[in-house]
Amino acid sequence: MKLFPACLAAFALATACALADPPAVSYPLWDLAKSQADAERVATLFTAQDVRDLLSTDDGIKQAIDWCKRTGVTHVFVEEFRDGYQAERAALVHVRDQFLAAGFMVSGCVTTTRVGKPSTGWGVEVCCYTDQPTQERLQSIFEYAAGLFDEIMIDDFYFTDCACDQCAAGWQSHTVKIGDKSYSIPDGLAATYRCELMLRMGEIRILAAAKRVNPKVKVILKYPQWYDDFQNRGYDVVRESAAFDRIWVGTELRDYEDRRWGGTAPYEGYFIMRWLGGIGGDKCGGGWYDYLGTSPQTYVEQARQTILAGARESFLFHYGGLRPGGSTDSVEGFSSMTGAADILAFRDNLPELLTVAGKVRGRGIAGVAAYKPPGSQPFEEGRVFDYVGMMGIPLAPCSQFPTNAPAAFFSVHALKDFALMTELSDYIKTGRPVLMTDGLAARVRDRIDTHAANVQILNVNGAPAGLLNLTQYEVDEARKPFLAAFRTTFLAPNRVALYLFDGGGWVVENFNSVPADIELNGKYFTVEARGWKYKL
Repeated sequence: MKLFPACLAAFALATACALADPPAVSYPLWDLAKSQADAERVATLFTAQDVRDLLSTDDGIKQAIDWCKRTGVTHVFVEEFRDGYQAERAALVHVRDQFLAAGFMVSGCVTTTRVGKPSTGWGVEVCCYTDQPTQERLQSIFEYAAGLFDEIMIDDFYFTDCACDQCAAGWQSHTVKIGDKSYSIPDGLAATYRCELMLRMGEIRILAAAKRVNPKVKVILKYPQWYDDFQNRGYDVVRESAAFDRIWVGTELRDYEDRRWGGTAPYEGYFIMRWLGGIGGDKCGGGWYDYLGTSPQTYVEQARQTILAGARESFLFHYGGLRPGGSTDSVEGFSSMTGAADILAFRDNLPELLTVAGKVRGRGIAGVAAYKPPGSQPFEEGRVFDYVGMMGIPLAPCSQFPTNAPAAFFSVHALKDFALMTELSDYIKTGRPVLMTDGLAARVRDRIDTHAANVQILNVNGAPAGLLNLTQYEVDEARKPFLAAFRTTFLAPNRVALYLFDGGGWVVENFNSVPADIELNGKYFTVEARGWKYKL
């Protein structure tokens, strides 16, 4: 075959291109996420089962790296233990090193399910930690993890609700035993015993044991979203937050009408992140949410609540349930095929989410102090803070009495505070606006002036979810005196939340399935269904 000079040049160029490396894949979200990492990181988890089933080959790891970069993930957690299964060391090391080489931050994770003796309460996933062999097994798991990673997250099954004879004997004897160490407790209550047990076990069986193996290791305790039930399951959020190196927060939301997972108001992700953030301070890192019981709209709402609450990291649980093709695993007996669709929506919204995160970072919030003392019982007003937030009353969650707040909200949770009668009476006398639930008013009216002009009683009627059924007129009137304390006016339907920030910043989020017409400080606009608008 005879080739003319021009053909020879073209042939040479084509041959050179064929022999050269293929063009690099472009990852615009990865590049954007790295540039915005100081404002917000995106993280995900490879469960122990993901490591075994999806990352056992170099091709599987390559696919996972590609998925992470397309999603804007810059931090991965590689899990050592879950549901009684401990991932193999060689596999963990290989996955860890491959992700480090690809430019990711890499940490470890442990989910304390099926560690040993089952609890009489939750079932086989949760353990009886009074049982010494179970304590010893827990310690060995964290020693193993500390030999592999300098940071380890504990997923939110680090609790107990066991009431077996062995546990009952412990709380009746007012004594907690961790190995050969004994700790006394002031009463014979199960909640007191469980809180002391989990704290001391964390100090001895997890933190001290892990740091003997790896003095550099940092352990993150991730709290679940059950803020009303913490004390009953052994979470002492004040002392545990002080003991552990860092804390994380479960900001999971579900479709409110979902038959299995529903019933949690979307505002909860914001409330619990802000409340625990106030307790943990600089130790508080990110918010963790998942795809279970969600739609793409709900999934994006999880991200918004987490970011608006000031989380420094958004943690997406988990790769096996979010990758293309949907989930083939079963989490708590429930399989979901929504994960891949959720991630597509997340990717579409990530640039805006990162922009808002950058504007929120470091800004104080302005709002009605929402007082929930740690360890407080909800009685008949469970999760009432979530529903009040859904009414468009901007809340500033706090764990200590809000003496200097411009306006405050008090529910039956405040009864945990032994000084409440004096503190609340003094606060009312200042003339500042007070919103009080009918449940609290009924319990304190003999000692506190609940009829003062600045006190407004919120009729919860023992059913906080009923607040979502109030009309626009009712919620407009309810929030008016409290917003006046912040020189703000706001007219909007129920289920439209308002978030106020220092310097006049605001966010309005519409959780309704229809558009909402809004008036904010004399300006009118419409927020699309399940959408938001903001000025930050």
